[in-house]
Amino acid sequence: MDRPVYLDYNATTPVDPAVADAIEPYLRAHFGNPSSSHAYGRMAHEAVEEARAQVAALIGAHPEEIVFTGCATEANNLAIRGVARAAGHKGRHLITSAVEHPAVTQPCNRLREEGWELSVVSVDRHGRVEPRDVARAMRGDTVVISIMHANNEVGTIEPVEEIAAIARRHGVLVHTDAAQSAGKIPVDVDALGVDLLTLAGHKFYATQGIGALYVRQGTPMAPLLVGAGQERGLRPGTENVPAIVGLGRAAELAREMCQEDGARQLGLRTCLHELLSEAIPGLERNGHPGLCLPNTLNLSFPDADARQLLSAASSAVAASVGSACHAQGGSASGVLGAMGVTAERARGAIRLSLGRPTTRDDIERAATALIAAWREARAIA
Repeated sequence: MDRPVYLDYNATTPVDPAVADAIEPYLRAHFGNPSSSHAYGRMAHEAVEEARAQVAALIGAHPEEIVFTGCATEANNLAIRGVARAAGHKGRHLITSAVEHPAVTQPCNRLREEGWELSVVSVDRHGRVEPRDVARAMRGDTVVISIMHANNEVGTIEPVEEIAAIARRHGVLVHTDAAQSAGKIPVDVDALGVDLLTLAGHKFYATQGIGALYVRQGTPMAPLLVGAGQERGLRPGTENVPAIVGLGRAAELAREMCQEDGARQLGLRTCLHELLSEAIPGLERNGHPGLCLPNTLNLSFPDADARQLLSAASSAVAASVGSACHAQGGSASGVLGAMGVTAERARGAIRLSLGRPTTRDDIERAATALIAAWREARAIA
């Protein structure tokens, strides 16, 4: 039996074979501690620094501005709470959006519990923040703004450049969670104008359990953990050398392949949308029609329950109803709710996300299975 077509690349990506090849020697022969001064340690240290340069090159940063973390959630916590610890004397107000990942909303909520004031700006029907709303939310005591680069559920790309330009005029720091955008579209920290940017290795074909935080030189930052002082003291603990090496190689591949493969995936995504639209009257797309990740297609199937539909198609398609980090719950997507999507439309929403391995045959198989599952559900109803 054929394996289901995997269309959940926004949840996680497979490890690229070239990344696995890069990692393998550091699981076997090159096992040294990067902090050791002998030959084994020096080899590990050099590998970590090479990876740091590779990750920096992906986003247009300097190597010394890259801090390796255990995941994007840790990077987001370090960015938001680390800045709060270091710059809280300047004010105790922060701004975020209504469509952020829990890895951003929860650190913000924790600061609110600790006495900070939090402003949550709304989004339009496409899931996009209006920069003027951010400007209106800013105050004299605003310390940091955290707005994602691209949404993990609907793929909408946020106007981070405009928001950062507004913030810079007022001396406010800007963090963006680029976990979903890095490797799919060009990401450049200077073009974006951000002070902090989060990366997730397993979103662009590195392993799970590795992330990175870009920290612009001069940005005030306090560690959340204390220890021996690795990663400039911002993330102490012996580095996960194999995973860091893999992240570096994955960043190198992403830099080489992003533009060409993004265009290919956009073509496949368009094909999938057309196949489904032709067969399913009333199918509605969620997210921005143009300013969207090339691999992401969020669709509401009419008169259907998304979980039941995916269950019926599970032997042929692997996809999700939204973020894998909270897809097990029974409630409708908070992102869609923030966009003003009705409960009925949200109930039928499925996220289909493509990746490097996705082929035209995959798209056709998936479309056939989803159409059949929808028709079966309609017949039963």
